Amino acid sequence: MKFSYQEFDLSRVKTYPLASRKSKANAADFAQAFKPGSGVPGLVDSLPSILAGGDFKAIVAALRTARDEGRGVIWGIGAHVLKTGLSPILIELMERGFVSALATNGAGVIHDFELALSGSTSEDVDEALGPGRFGMAAETGSELNAAINQGVARGLGLGQSVVEHLHHRQPPYANLSVLAAAGRLEIPVTAHVAIGTDIIHMHKDASGAALGEGSLRDFRYFVSNVARLERGVYLNCGSAVVLPEVFLKAVALARNQGRPLGGLTTVNIDFLRHYRPITNVVSRPVAGTGKGYALIGHHEILIPLLAAALVE
Repeated sequence: MKFSYQEFDLSRVKTYPLASRKSKANAADFAQAFKPGSGVPGLVDSLPSILAGGDFKAIVAALRTARDEGRGVIWGIGAHVLKTGLSPILIELMERGFVSALATNGAGVIHDFELALSGSTSEDVDEALGPGRFGMAAETGSELNAAINQGVARGLGLGQSVVEHLHHRQPPYANLSVLAAAGRLEIPVTAHVAIGTDIIHMHKDASGAALGEGSLRDFRYFVSNVARLERGVYLNCGSAVVLPEVFLKAVALARNQGRPLGGLTTVNIDFLRHYRPITNVVSRPVAGTGKGYALIGHHEILIPLLAAALVE
C-alpha cells in the first residue's frame, strides 16, 4: 500500500510535570566558582560532580580510603609517565603511602635507569635511526643487562633486580628514579617485558633466559599483589597493551584461587581511549563488584593534579 501526506495528530500527546522527571544534570552537581586562596581542595571542590569531574572526585576518595584503611594501591606505569617528568610526583606519593606496589614495562625500566644515571632520557629516534645509533647507549645496554642477568641468577625478579642494583649503586640522579626510591622505601616493583621491544634487547649482553625468567617471576609477584586488592585501587597510566593484559590475567588467577576482589576500584589515565585499558582495566575486572574510571587527558597534567588532591 502507498502512504499519503498526513500530519501526525499531536493533540492527545501525554505529558508529565518537569519536576517529576529524573534528570542527569542537576544544579546541586554544577561547578562552583573557584575561591581565591582555597588551594587544591578548593579547586577540586569547585569541579562539577558530573562526568569526569565526578569521576575525579571519586578516584581521590577511593585512593584516600585505600591508603587509610591499608587496602592497597598498585600503580601500573608506562614509560611515557616517566618521560614526561613525573618521577618526583610518583616518589612523593610513594613516600606518603599512596603506592603499595609498582608495575611497569621494559621501556619504563630503561627510562628510569637512564634518568638515575644521567638525569636525562628519551633519545631522538628520528635523528638516531638513520645513522644506526638508535638504542646504542653503552651504559644502558651493558649495565642494565648485567643487573638483570645477575639479579635473576640470584633468584630475583626482573624489576627487583634493577631496584636492588640502583639502590646499592646510588647513581648521581637517584632522586629522580622511581626504582631507586622503591629500593629505599621497600616497595615492590615488577617489570613485564615483551622480547624484542626494548633497546637493551639489541645488545650482546641481553639474555633471553634471564629476561623471560625474570619477567615470569615478576608476573607471579604481580598476581600476589593484585590478589590483595580487596577494596583497593589499581591505576593503569600510559600502557595501552602490555600492562592491561597482564592485569587481566592477574585478576583471573586471583579469582581462580578464591580472591573475589570485591570493591575494587580501577582507573585508566591516558590521553586516548584505547581498547585494552578500557576493557581489561576499567570494565571487565570490576563488573558487578566495583567501579572503573577513565580519565582522558595528558599525564603531565592529570597525575600532578591527582597527586596534589591526595596530598592536600
